[in-house]
Amino acid sequence: MKKYNSRKDVPDKYKWNLKDFFQTEKDFQENLKKCRSLVNDLKKYVGCTKNAHKLYEFLNKEIEAIALWEDLYVYAYLINDQELGNEKSIKRKNQTEQLNLELEMNLSFFAPELLKLSKDEYDNLYNKEEKLLEFKASLDKIYREKKHTLTENEEQIISSLVNSMNHFDDISSTMLNSLHNYGTVTINDEEITIATNNYRHLMKNKDSKIRKNVREKFNKKIDEYSTANAMLLSSYVSMNDTIAKIRHFDSAWDQKLFELNLDNNVFKTLVDTTEENINILQKYYRLKKDVLNLEELTSDDMALDIAKTDKEYTIEEAQEMILEAIKPLGEEYLSKFKKIFDNNYIDYCQYKGKCSGGYSFSTINNNSRILMSYNGNLESISTIAHEGGHNVQHQYVMENCPKQYRNTPNITDEVASLTNECLLSNYLAENGKTKEERLAGIANILDVIVSNLFGAVREGKMEEDMYNEVHNGGVLTKKYLDKLSYDSLCKYYGNTVKYDDNIKNGWVNRSHYYMSFYLYSYAISISVASYVADRILSGDKKVLEKYIEFLKVGSDSWPIETFKVLGIDLSNNNVYKNAIDYFDKLIDKYYEIYNGGEK
Repeated sequence: MKKYNSRKDVPDKYKWNLKDFFQTEKDFQENLKKCRSLVNDLKKYVGCTKNAHKLYEFLNKEIEAIALWEDLYVYAYLINDQELGNEKSIKRKNQTEQLNLELEMNLSFFAPELLKLSKDEYDNLYNKEEKLLEFKASLDKIYREKKHTLTENEEQIISSLVNSMNHFDDISSTMLNSLHNYGTVTINDEEITIATNNYRHLMKNKDSKIRKNVREKFNKKIDEYSTANAMLLSSYVSMNDTIAKIRHFDSAWDQKLFELNLDNNVFKTLVDTTEENINILQKYYRLKKDVLNLEELTSDDMALDIAKTDKEYTIEEAQEMILEAIKPLGEEYLSKFKKIFDNNYIDYCQYKGKCSGGYSFSTINNNSRILMSYNGNLESISTIAHEGGHNVQHQYVMENCPKQYRNTPNITDEVASLTNECLLSNYLAENGKTKEERLAGIANILDVIVSNLFGAVREGKMEEDMYNEVHNGGVLTKKYLDKLSYDSLCKYYGNTVKYDDNIKNGWVNRSHYYMSFYLYSYAISISVASYVADRILSGDKKVLEKYIEFLKVGSDSWPIETFKVLGIDLSNNNVYKNAIDYFDKLIDKYYEIYNGGEK
């Protein structure tokens, strides 16, 4: 792959186009001023719940302000990630963050005011102003929080405190990514500094001595500071548990279930079904041991690829491959994905100063922009397919939902991205030009399922245990978290992996623990995505039709109802068992190709 020293060296065709947001800096600043005026206007609507017509006017003004703020914030966020450390970009982003605080403060009157209405008064609003039905789903979601919403003054206090205190993730991330010195390792006479952004790459080195050296140095440093990390995580969990109690929930987990309108049985079924089938995960580890030709699979070997192709794909080749892979989703879907390429929605290339990682960031008014670090391998192509899935889903939502219902929940969003990864892997397995390419396609989706189903369930259950420990008066100490992590991995590895004491440190590096029960969303999404992909590839036109309808659903529908569009009941273990069976079939398929026709 061509290397670039700076952003100015990257061809325009490989950069995202942000002009749909704002044409110039002057345009941005003028809209920032306009948004601030809209935000200030919101204060004039105190008391609007007593007048149905005034309430309708307020709700339209509110969504107008939120939509414009989103454009301002995302635009500032994206430009900042183009070249980190630019003072002008930092200032622009700070301006939008400050404006968001003003927006939250000026809206804090509304929920407490709405919830003062009796049920009869609330229902009567729709009789007096029929247009309010446009917002009924969102108003109903607020009104159901009647017993969990505090007074306006109390809501402002909580909002201010959370905004000023909630930096636990930032502190942990800064320690891990910037402050720690993990040492160096010498590879081919070159001294390489070990860091979080190259650790996984170093752990793929073929030399077991290098892997062992890197892992020991990394974990030694992690262990030195894990007591401080435990304090941060304990404080974060305690904050969430405390806020849940203040809002009259039994626990933070109870609050999360309420927010999603899901029954605990959904997650219990997910965990129970996964743990009842750990033997299939262990079958994967045996596959890994066999393919890597190891006497025993150790903790130092876990990052090694079971299949890898050295072929480098151009960005144009990646685009072509993805469009071929998603053809089973139909012409309409395909045309929407092409729009991503034709309109420069992706910022592809790596260079010093650009934010690492990959994401898709959309707003109420605009299609998402995708950031990535393209390096020519299949993982990069999979990232495009994944993030592009988010973009296409948002296109469908924008076309089919009013503005107030275009922000959809993560628990459904990830289905759109992971389905594409399944389709891409299947395409490679069936159409790869070499045996290595075909195996790499299967290996990619196997890794996705290991991480997003088995890994997410394992660590999601750990997160539940953490919250229970704090809720019952305990504290998350290094000793507690080390044991929790160690015991969890031992259970999932069984006797298929020879592990050492360093496996206990995994909790330190998991940023998702600062995202309040986000991990379970991955597990549900990959389960549904693998089912959808498997059925569509088998030629099931009804599932394809249902899937396209699923992509159109906005936030006026609860997740449980959105999944029913696909004919899926999340409390039924079939959806999770089907995902594990799909994983099992992929392992057999890998053996078949690897052995040249034999399982």
